[in-house]
Amino acid sequence: MNDSFCSKIVATLIRQASFLLLLGLLISSTGCVNRATATLTPGADLTKLKTFYLIPGADDKENYLLIKSNLEKRGFGVTTGPEKPLPYKEDSIVHYLDKWMWDITPYMLELTITFRDPNTNSPLAMGNSYHTSLSRLSDVEMVEEVLTNMFNAKAVK
Repeated sequence: MNDSFCSKIVATLIRQASFLLLLGLLISSTGCVNRATATLTPGADLTKLKTFYLIPGADDKENYLLIKSNLEKRGFGVTTGPEKPLPYKEDSIVHYLDKWMWDITPYMLELTITFRDPNTNSPLAMGNSYHTSLSRLSDVEMVEEVLTNMFNAKAVK
């Protein structure tokens, strides 16, 4: 073999190793993605809310209790039950969607909570938290993050 041939093989191997290293970094960095947002509908005033009607998910056996407990800890009255015809006597209806993943143990990947008007069912506020495996929070911390962001959100005028 000549030196030119060997140097081409070495250059090719270096390019391939660099590509694999870059690919590995990109794949591993997606495990650290997180997002926490909250928005208020223009004109919504969450300071007027004192009572909530929380509708558990169809298959939810206990996760809704985390939201109920957090709202009660903040001093709100919370009633839970199935969806019913409008209007509700409470100040707001609470809907939520939780997504769970498995990575050695189950964890909550994403939580979205929506406060709705008890007369029209239109959204008053919405909060979302998304944490992948490497940046995961406990389910209690996810609920805390979403509700804190919602109550601290400023209305867009």
